[in-house]
Amino acid sequence: MSFHLVVGHGPAGAATARLLAEQGHQVRVATRTEHPAASVDGVEHLALDAADPARLAQAARGAAAIHGCAAPPLPQWAGRWPALAASLCAAAEDSGAVLVMLGNLYGYGPVDRPMTEDLPLAATGPKGRVRAAAWEQARALHEAGRIRAVEVRASDFFGPGVTEGGHLASRVLPGLLKGRPIAVIGDPDAPHSWTYLPDVARAMVEVATEERAWGRPWHVPTAPALPVRTMVERLAAEAGTGPVGVRRLSPAVLAVGGLFSPLVRELREVRYQFDRPFVMDSTAYQAAFTVRATPLKEQLAATVAWWRERS
Repeated sequence: MSFHLVVGHGPAGAATARLLAEQGHQVRVATRTEHPAASVDGVEHLALDAADPARLAQAARGAAAIHGCAAPPLPQWAGRWPALAASLCAAAEDSGAVLVMLGNLYGYGPVDRPMTEDLPLAATGPKGRVRAAAWEQARALHEAGRIRAVEVRASDFFGPGVTEGGHLASRVLPGLLKGRPIAVIGDPDAPHSWTYLPDVARAMVEVATEERAWGRPWHVPTAPALPVRTMVERLAAEAGTGPVGVRRLSPAVLAVGGLFSPLVRELREVRYQFDRPFVMDSTAYQAAFTVRATPLKEQLAATVAWWRERS
């Protein structure tokens, strides 16, 4: 077993650290603040600013892999992502660890087909461009032989541990469990890919030791795309609450919400993801490696159970 540094303790970082510890690895989690309430046996928590290259490099020395799961708050992406990405790359170069970056689909921009890893990173908005630039920096260093890097890209997170940032999380589950109607962003009948959080962690861990994975991006194995209306219906059926209504938030309501919520305001750039089909193809990963998407029935059951425990 080996030592792994997990940078960030949001849903993906926590799930990745927990899985690594369960496999018997030594795990250190680097975050801005320590998380004693979320401690897991075999996981050390270290408070530091991951954008500080000297401190991050020191924390990474001796690591077999650095799992980059941190992200600045959405309104601060343009200003803070470059320093974070540069620090991750510097720590990988200093330590010799494999850099496993957690990415998303923003970098592709709007597309009219299922997304595959060979699509160009053609985003025009600032959030999409900054995420694309983070990977391009790591890939350039990989191709120059200075680091070993791989990016794991996921669609919208879903599942136990996903709360405020998930479109099928705190805005849906608490109300759904009480049988209340749900209001959603965008077209509730457009197909959408939902990546199950435990599958994100399993892919992050798997590619860290698969040399043939390095140097390119991979899409996390994800169940076939379903509209948000269908996902809500299946969650309600799993919860036994009976059917709940699903309606689309009007542009006027979203505009007013943007006046008070920085998150709602920032989502304008990626509204296209919910106004049209947003489908991620993960067949390349599944053809090359062992992780598969958790069956949807298991995803739904675990998610409902997790939210019930919180209520």
